[in-house]
Amino acid sequence: MADIKELQEALLKKDEEIRLLKQKVEEANAQLRVVTTANADVVSKLLETSSKLSNDDIMRYSRQLILPDLGVKGQIGLKNSSVLIIGAGGLGCPAAIYLAAAGIGRLGVVDYDEVELSNLHRQILHTESRVGLSKSLSIARSCHSLNSSVEYVPYQLQLDSSNALDIIKCYDIVLDATDNVATRYLLNDACVLAGKPLVSGSALRFEGQLTVYNYEGGPCYRCLYPRPPPPETVTNCSEGGVVGVVPGIIGSIQALEAIKIASGLGSSYKQRLLLFDALDGTFRTPKLRPRNTDCPVCGDKPSIQQLIDYEQFCGARASDKDKDLHVLEENCRISPKEYAEMLKGGEPHILLDVRPAVELDICRLPQPALNIPYSSFGKSGTTCPSDLSQAMEKYGEDEKVPIVCVCRRGNDSQLVVRELKEKLAGKNVTVMDIKRGLYGWQKQVDQSFPLY
Repeated sequence: MADIKELQEALLKKDEEIRLLKQKVEEANAQLRVVTTANADVVSKLLETSSKLSNDDIMRYSRQLILPDLGVKGQIGLKNSSVLIIGAGGLGCPAAIYLAAAGIGRLGVVDYDEVELSNLHRQILHTESRVGLSKSLSIARSCHSLNSSVEYVPYQLQLDSSNALDIIKCYDIVLDATDNVATRYLLNDACVLAGKPLVSGSALRFEGQLTVYNYEGGPCYRCLYPRPPPPETVTNCSEGGVVGVVPGIIGSIQALEAIKIASGLGSSYKQRLLLFDALDGTFRTPKLRPRNTDCPVCGDKPSIQQLIDYEQFCGARASDKDKDLHVLEENCRISPKEYAEMLKGGEPHILLDVRPAVELDICRLPQPALNIPYSSFGKSGTTCPSDLSQAMEKYGEDEKVPIVCVCRRGNDSQLVVRELKEKLAGKNVTVMDIKRGLYGWQKQVDQSFPLY
């Protein structure tokens, strides 16, 4: 009897535990229904918000809302779209401010660099007070002060094969506002793999270009340029110069194309190239080749299905900074301090400044120099330039004639030294260059010397 009673008590206890468990399950289900309903309300409100314009939106964007081609539908398209700008420089600044002004929903800006004084003549969203600040953050601050309703996402990083796809996948449209070939190939391949249109712009000296890749069946960058150019043939703004308003014009048109795509109007340049010549004041729009069905990334049977090492592919860094060449042995180079000692000691030599003539008007070393631009070398075949030959004739045949080459950063001067060594082989001549050129002189010898 005792055993039966204990069993009955145990069963009753189990029944109570089961009842309590059922009660907890029911309570959990009730809470889940509340949460689900609340989430549904949040989602519903978000959808309602994204499909409507507020009174502030209507007032702010009224001048473009009344355009029949854009209207409320186009403005809502902008509000629900996101754009990623790669490069916070001369192209990225005007593109960003006009996208923010137009009411794009989310604007991401990628740049690894910080603001410098030399940026400000063309990168118009940065300021003197922001020198040393992250460029991407500087742009976000400027745009936020214009339109705080836009979401801004600054990325202070170097875009590469390890992070490009993860970032690009989060945006609807990508703008290439960079200044180097390696990043162009990286962005092209990433946009093709992610299925994003790429609005590409460039500016140099008095010229600008723009086109839209990977859009509505149009070609990608590799369709037109399957192989990168030799690194020595590529010039960026830092080396070749640019008139500040030129990237301003191209960057503004990049923003315009992004606005048209986001609002449903489509792009004017999916298989056309815009060529702008500021000196002639002309715009030309030649038609481009169609998509290459054999393209290794966007073709019918692509061989590139993941991002590669683009610096290795292009033989150049993914940076718009001045490159530092190392083509000479150390015994063919002297430091700026060593050259200053030569001047102090009055040692006879020929100073050969290989910069373009226009740069001599900016600054020059205190020693009188013979100016033969780097671009002139190689044109006289195996002979030495006549101006240099005449300067060398002032020295006797038996006297060792030092030739010291200098340029802006110590790159072109190395190439000239290498060429002169070949042309003057067998002659009693020492040829060397100044390490890091005028930049090295300013850092090591004369800090009051102007840099450009």
